[in-house]
Amino acid sequence: MSGKKSSTWIIVIVLLAVTAAGVFLINLSSKKKKEAAGGPGGFGGFGGGRGQQTATAVRTTVAKNQTITDFVLTNGEIETQKSIEVFPSIGGKVVDMKVSLGSPVKAGDVIAYIDPSEPGSYYAKSPVTAPIDGSIITSPVKIGQKVNMSSVITKIGDINNLQITAKVPERYVADIAIGQKAEITLQAYGEEKFMASVVRISPVVDPSTRTKEIILNFDKHYDKVNAGMFARVKLFTVDFGGYPVIQQDAFVENSDEYYLYIVKDDSTVTKRKVTRGKSIDGYNQVVEGLSAGEVVVLEGMLSLYEGAKVRDISGNVEFVEAAPPADKGGEKGPKPEGKK
Repeated sequence: MSGKKSSTWIIVIVLLAVTAAGVFLINLSSKKKKEAAGGPGGFGGFGGGRGQQTATAVRTTVAKNQTITDFVLTNGEIETQKSIEVFPSIGGKVVDMKVSLGSPVKAGDVIAYIDPSEPGSYYAKSPVTAPIDGSIITSPVKIGQKVNMSSVITKIGDINNLQITAKVPERYVADIAIGQKAEITLQAYGEEKFMASVVRISPVVDPSTRTKEIILNFDKHYDKVNAGMFARVKLFTVDFGGYPVIQQDAFVENSDEYYLYIVKDDSTVTKRKVTRGKSIDGYNQVVEGLSAGEVVVLEGMLSLYEGAKVRDISGNVEFVEAAPPADKGGEKGPKPEGKK
């Protein structure tokens, strides 16, 4: 009987020892997880929980009052500012051609000679002269070709002074004005930009295309630009200023309302409702809720919340670490020298 009691006690003691060991291991594992998450003894003194949360890396921008300019995109043709077709003063056969494509000419220079003679009658050759200075911009007629007074011998143009003829849709005509600037891009030169200005605006809207024609002159001579090229025109129209301007990607939308995350001096963020103004080319005015000089999160806001700790990798805000926990009577430090 006493042997059975001894066996029972041994089993009880073993079970208690196993339970205690299990509890110890569970507590030890929990402690290590807390330390790994940035708790007491963790990295940098900022970690798990909202009290000591991990800082989220973000990119920011400083809000500044800026002017953004609206624009109209259209197409155009590059032409000479001054050009003229040349006609003969008499019909006949072209017997001499003094110029070729690209030849420079002066007003009064002989371009060609026409022989008006017919079988049985002979006449002096008739010269065809250039009416203006410029260059031959279309291929002249060939020697031996028959022409009359309505035949175009060639075309002369001023290739050193070019213009762009473009058409603006009717809905934008109220925004266009003489002197407005434009960026011209050409297929041959990729994204390279050539500047031009509006010099003439048609007084009427074309009823067939519902567009108004505008003429732009290049701001300076560009050797790369040739008459006949197709132009892509970005015409700048109306300026909008007086408010901070922020990239569109920074805004968080919720039920048709817009928010920005603002970085505070203690490296935490606040989620603030704002009102947007004019939106142009990926940038938005902020007409309410943001002041110039405030720091706005541009990237990394998807993991943020009110009061979240952030580390600004853009360098606009110096990171402020969380204050260490107050001393609650733990181990005391060494005494100052001279005191015992």
